[in-house]
Amino acid sequence: MSETRKGEVTFRGNPIELVGPKLKPGDKAPDFTCVGAGLAIVKLADSAGKTRLFNVVPSLDTPVCSIQTKKFAESLATMGDKLAPFTVSLDLPFAQARFCTDNKIANLANLSDVHDHSFGKHFGVLIQGLPIPLLARAVFVVDAHDKITYVEIVPEIAQEPNYDAAIDALKKAVG
Repeated sequence: MSETRKGEVTFRGNPIELVGPKLKPGDKAPDFTCVGAGLAIVKLADSAGKTRLFNVVPSLDTPVCSIQTKKFAESLATMGDKLAPFTVSLDLPFAQARFCTDNKIANLANLSDVHDHSFGKHFGVLIQGLPIPLLARAVFVVDAHDKITYVEIVPEIAQEPNYDAAIDALKKAVG
């Protein structure tokens, strides 16, 4: 049975329960199995040797998630190929692709955690107790050696993350 944490995050003011460990900078990034473009299975090792940004959102079809993903896409435009940026959600890959096409986002790869929820469980952001599974809003930066260098689990699901702190951490990790 997975560890659960309560009181760290709220959803519209109500405390929710997260499944998985509370990761922190310095921890080794856990592996996961997500579904990417073309229904390909994607794991952490597939982007080895690059700094990774995991932009984690509950659903791209909601206003705050849309804003968050667009802001990261704009911020990353000048960061080059040392970076492997991802948006992770429980949306189906088809919905993720449609969102990116509609919003002209080409520099963030999508990862759907719908396969086995392993990203959510291993990164400690899977919400338990809602009518449908969702991921908590979070940002993780993982360096080229699979070490987590930045973590923000947004305390209220309806709020945006600290973009400046995440981008600064990303720039430091890329070097």
